[in-house]
Amino acid sequence: MMHKQQTIKSHLLLGYLTNGHSANGNGHSNGNGHSNGNGHSNGNGHSNGNGHLPEVLIITSYPPRECGIATYSQDLATALTAQFGHSFTTSICALESSTEKHEYNHNVKYVFDTDNPDMFTELAADINQNRAIHLVILQHEFGFFNNKESELFSFMQALNKPLITVFHTVLPKPTATLKKQVIEMVALSTSVIVMTQTSEKLLRQQYGIPKQKINVIPHGTHLVQHADKMALKQKWGLSGRKILSTFGLLSAGKNIETTLRALPAIIKHNPDVLFLIMGKTHPTVHKHEGNRYRAMLDALVEKLDLQQHVQFIHYYLPLPDLLEYLQLTDVYLFTSHDPNQAVSGTFSYALSCGCPVVSTPIPHAVEVLGQDAGIIIDFESSLQLSEAVNALLANDTLAASISMNGLHRITPTVWQNSAIAHAILIEQQGNLTGPLQYTLPPVNLDHINKMTTHFGMVQFACINQPDIDSGYTLDDNARALIAICQHYELTKNVADIRLITIYLDFIAYCLQPEGIFLNYVNEQYEFTQQNNECNLADANGRAIWALGYLLSLSDLLPKAITIQADEIMQTALLQVNKIHSTRAMAFIIKGLYYRNLKSPTSRDVSFIKHFANRLVQMYRHEAIDKWQWFESYLTYANGILPEAMLCAWMATGEPIYKTIAVQTFDFLLTHIFKGNRIRVISNKTWLAKCDSALPKVNGGEQPIDVAYTVMALSKFYDALGKQSYLTKMQRAFNWFLGSNHLHQIVYNPCTGGCYDGLEEHGINLNQGAESAVSYLMARLTLEKYQVVKPIIQKTKTAVSIAAQPLHV
Repeated sequence: MMHKQQTIKSHLLLGYLTNGHSANGNGHSNGNGHSNGNGHSNGNGHSNGNGHLPEVLIITSYPPRECGIATYSQDLATALTAQFGHSFTTSICALESSTEKHEYNHNVKYVFDTDNPDMFTELAADINQNRAIHLVILQHEFGFFNNKESELFSFMQALNKPLITVFHTVLPKPTATLKKQVIEMVALSTSVIVMTQTSEKLLRQQYGIPKQKINVIPHGTHLVQHADKMALKQKWGLSGRKILSTFGLLSAGKNIETTLRALPAIIKHNPDVLFLIMGKTHPTVHKHEGNRYRAMLDALVEKLDLQQHVQFIHYYLPLPDLLEYLQLTDVYLFTSHDPNQAVSGTFSYALSCGCPVVSTPIPHAVEVLGQDAGIIIDFESSLQLSEAVNALLANDTLAASISMNGLHRITPTVWQNSAIAHAILIEQQGNLTGPLQYTLPPVNLDHINKMTTHFGMVQFACINQPDIDSGYTLDDNARALIAICQHYELTKNVADIRLITIYLDFIAYCLQPEGIFLNYVNEQYEFTQQNNECNLADANGRAIWALGYLLSLSDLLPKAITIQADEIMQTALLQVNKIHSTRAMAFIIKGLYYRNLKSPTSRDVSFIKHFANRLVQMYRHEAIDKWQWFESYLTYANGILPEAMLCAWMATGEPIYKTIAVQTFDFLLTHIFKGNRIRVISNKTWLAKCDSALPKVNGGEQPIDVAYTVMALSKFYDALGKQSYLTKMQRAFNWFLGSNHLHQIVYNPCTGGCYDGLEEHGINLNQGAESAVSYLMARLTLEKYQVVKPIIQKTKTAVSIAAQPLHV
């Protein structure tokens, strides 16, 4: 029988990898990134009391083996478990050789010595007999199976489970023998994965592989909390220096001498430059030749008199330290001289850290960097390298533009999105017992705190940095007050009181003596001209909703806060009858409904009836058999309208309010839910009464519309108990987690923020107040439906609720 892994190592080595996934014939990949060392699948895999979850077995090299594919597989397995651990489990079959032995963590199920021919058939037999394993993923690199091709084919032929083969290298102009090998591997695979469009094209055009069998899933990278570059330079003792850097396990393939020979020309214009070379000698290289390559580099540094401009960091850095070094880098350099190197995780990491990249033209670099996201130079051209670096160091605008373009280009390839793409393929081919379940992330208030000053929540952000020049709005601070009240209701975290006070004080600041609220405040705390140019009705309605929601928690909150909120609301109600905006009236109904839960008054009920009756009249004016709605268009924040009618029914008992609430909400849901996915009304084009279906346009979807839909579904489920509402609530929330037309995350689990919108071909990476708060409101709405008691965890700045699966 196959040898099972018995020993568990208590820690994994963190390390650099060399720069790519190209074949080198020695059983090792050239490497592609850096281990994150932050945990692995625990393999416990139980479904909702119905037995074990399906298992996905990944055959690969694995840490502590120092190999690019090892780290790639670790990061992929970690991401799959984090996002889809309630749909399937992942386990590892670790590839070894007679000269490469390791101890592994508990996620390694099999240890496979490729130098032992018998193990190929034994492994296939074990997998076939294991009913838990539903699918196998083979991470293929030619060096892993050098001179073992026939044994590999025998293994693949014997396997009776679906097999996905990942080609980390696709060589151009194959020999007849190589072409035959690849064609046979593809024929024995259910499907194959490559990481670049170039590799996909090679498989089709030079190997004759049908397009439908090939999936392009780019190499993953890490999300990064972007910090201040100058502060990081000061932290690491590099203030006053312009930093060039490269990282990865050292070998001749990295061609660092190209940069060293370019440095004199760079130093001539930038005497403060420092080149950081991060990473120790590749273990395989060290076995065969020791530190000979490093010694050659040292000699070249001395020959060119570069001792003051070159620094080696000849050891492994923990991932957080590495990411900080990359963030303080002014220009990242990638200088492989292998044109067949398919991908590189190293410059992917650099791009995700916001580095402008200068690279030689491997396929991955050409595809990602293009003409505006980096600078491509010829192989071994020190002259072009020096010219590119000098141009970037001399032009901050150019460097910033390339950095931002690179960040937008690489962000879709983060590990979370790679996991989504893999999970969709696993769902299609792995005979899973049900649809994918997206794991709810822990609640994280870090970005909310970051966006909040002592005065209020800042309106916009540049990526994840607050843009104080954008000022403040009543809209954002009212929504933030609701969200933090939700959080306080769940956690009783006293730190929330500070935020509640800030947002409530901002609402008070915006209240004018006559009883209306202004919306726009600049960074000097002055009301802006926008208040005279824009309709303020919706902002006034949101403020009343926020105040009413706060007052519904009066038993939990300090009395001074509830007294202040009640006084503000009483003043605001003096002018409320003048409001006729459809959504503003709905917000007001919700605010009055919530206040009435704790302090019922005939006045509040009268107000609710007043606005609900207006909505009834609007509905009767517009509704026909095929158009059950209040207006002649479906536009933005649609879910708030039927929810308000439902609240009006619950507050007054008037049957017509309930009837219209259900009819309009079900009408809305039929238009925004298709299968298991939500697609809210695009702000590019509304849905008109004369249209039979949503216009066929992708993009223009906003987090706030998804959040309002989630909250409305929650209210309808609580009031009516209809299971489909609960099911749709989870599916709507999954939009944030990647269940959208791009199959990309909209919530950023690294920062705790949320991207500002889902466009046709990409994500708006800015994480402003509206999107961050909208996500938080939706996430907290789901929390009360967890089947186990929430687990409260400490985070850096707030309390976080550990995610549990929502069973629907």
